[in-house]
Amino acid sequence: MEGFLQALAAGLLIGAVYGLMCVGLGLIFGVMRVINFAHGDFMMLGMYTAFYLFTAAGIQAFFGNTVGPFVAILLAGPVLAVFGYFVHLALISHVSGTRTASLEGEGHYAQLILTLGIALILQNGGLIVFGSVLASIRTPLSSSAWELGPFFDMSIFLNKARSIDMIVSLAIMILLSLLITRTRIGKSLRAAADNPTAATYMGIDVDRAHRTAFALGCGITAIAGGLLATNYPFHPFVGLEYVIVMYAGVVLGGMGSIIGAFWGGMTIGLVQQMSTLILPTQLQNAAIFAVFLLIIFFRPQGFFGRMVERT
Repeated sequence: MEGFLQALAAGLLIGAVYGLMCVGLGLIFGVMRVINFAHGDFMMLGMYTAFYLFTAAGIQAFFGNTVGPFVAILLAGPVLAVFGYFVHLALISHVSGTRTASLEGEGHYAQLILTLGIALILQNGGLIVFGSVLASIRTPLSSSAWELGPFFDMSIFLNKARSIDMIVSLAIMILLSLLITRTRIGKSLRAAADNPTAATYMGIDVDRAHRTAFALGCGITAIAGGLLATNYPFHPFVGLEYVIVMYAGVVLGGMGSIIGAFWGGMTIGLVQQMSTLILPTQLQNAAIFAVFLLIIFFRPQGFFGRMVERT
């Protein structure tokens, strides 16, 4: 029972960060309907941005080793949001939005090839610039834990860095929900996602809404990547390890649902950690996709998706 509760707690902590990763991708797909193969590599750039902000930009000296990493991680979000905004403006806007609205399914081919090309450029460019040596944003909190209990002679240990990661993830999720539901920008994003043609007639700049969604998605995923980097080392090809997890979370939650994407990521985190009770670490991903296939078999639309009636 103690091992079960410990795995459950670890799953909730890491699942919140996975959920934040999935939200970034879900926001882009939900608004733009673009399958972004480069999303994991934007997360990689967020990790390195947070790393260099912490080590080379004076944040470590000013805020210290305990608070400094989280300051750098939060600053990495806006940096990657700006980068994503200009990547969309320069490249992705040419194969998405109103320019390809009349192409229907054919417009997705160029999107797939372009985002795959961006992924390859970011991966190999990262290898040239950053090198192949593993990096990490270590903090004293990464190797310490809070003890809950004992309860009935059982104690649960919560890693301090992961606990703060979870708090930051939930806070960003709440802020994003308020942005989407309570602000003019959020209304324009929802309108562009629901009906781009009608949104255009109502005076909404759909292409700008798509650019905003892409920037937000990149910034949110960059923060999630930075939070992961407090416990896991990373390298220029780390995006490949997580992009499939992101897509699995988005599909589990329901295509186009931001809340669903978060819960999809939470589910993946729980399954990953709970599987260690009966499976070796090397089979964690196998357990994730076994549960993924099982859930999709019984609920193809995902947790929060809507079943489409065919006539």
